[in-house]
Amino acid sequence: MFEKRAVVFLYAVSPVHMGAGTAAGIVDNPIQRERHTGHPCFAGSGIKGAIRHGFSSIGGDESLIDQLFGPRSGSENLHAGAISFGDGQLVAFPVRSLRGGYVYASCPHALARAKRLLGTAGVMVDWVIPDVADGECHVVNRSLLSDQAKLHLEAFEYDGAGSEAQSPHLKSIAQDISDRALPSQNGYEFFRNKIASDLVLLSDTDFAHFAEHATVVEPHVRIDDDTGTATDGGLFYTENLPPESLMIAPLLASATRKPDGDDKTPTRAADVLPMIGNVIDGKLLQIGGDATTGRGLVVARVHGG
Repeated sequence: MFEKRAVVFLYAVSPVHMGAGTAAGIVDNPIQRERHTGHPCFAGSGIKGAIRHGFSSIGGDESLIDQLFGPRSGSENLHAGAISFGDGQLVAFPVRSLRGGYVYASCPHALARAKRLLGTAGVMVDWVIPDVADGECHVVNRSLLSDQAKLHLEAFEYDGAGSEAQSPHLKSIAQDISDRALPSQNGYEFFRNKIASDLVLLSDTDFAHFAEHATVVEPHVRIDDDTGTATDGGLFYTENLPPESLMIAPLLASATRKPDGDDKTPTRAADVLPMIGNVIDGKLLQIGGDATTGRGLVVARVHGG
């Protein structure tokens, strides 16, 4: 039973490919998505495996790996690890905007889930999440709107005329996310400020469209060395979560476990959580596939516990 809980914000610095295997559609290698929302997600097992793989390289004590993550498959002394990651859920998604370059789009459902996860980790936030109708939007930064109070995202237009009354609520949420989701180093200052000013609230329906159709889809070609042309079946399309996407995942800890016959006193869950949280907090991690092409770079922030 997990006794301590925290949450991890994961902010994409590069495109991220957490693969879902092959598919029969146009995209050959899609990313992982939730079945009920269609939102991109990160499987908790993938997060845990990636952090285990790079634990020592980001400053972790290599001798703690088996205690925290469990021994590798095939070990003579198998036991469960003391930490676990839940699935990463989407909080904000970058969408191309006529003004401001891009915005951080979110929706009431995504914010409510983030608020719930923070609460389970003992981080109580007083977010008042506004309702928003289809075809409308709420903004913090009024300069994103045209003279007719319209917000233009991709090829779509949203009515922001009624957003002024909800701006204080959304501004408070945006500032809180900005403070929590990104490190305090100067390299992230621009993005912290942009989240605080350019968070946009769409309806659950409108947001779901961008979460499904505004990802990065790249063509790849395998070339035959002898002919110099594409091999049969060598053209394929890979989907990536775009950079500047923001996810949140639960981090759970229990007391360390031990093999049969080991009389070592287990480490308490309250002491286990900092062993992982202090290591990954503020660090640049690599998760998912295509690491050799610079994919999968995310920066982590840990809260709670």
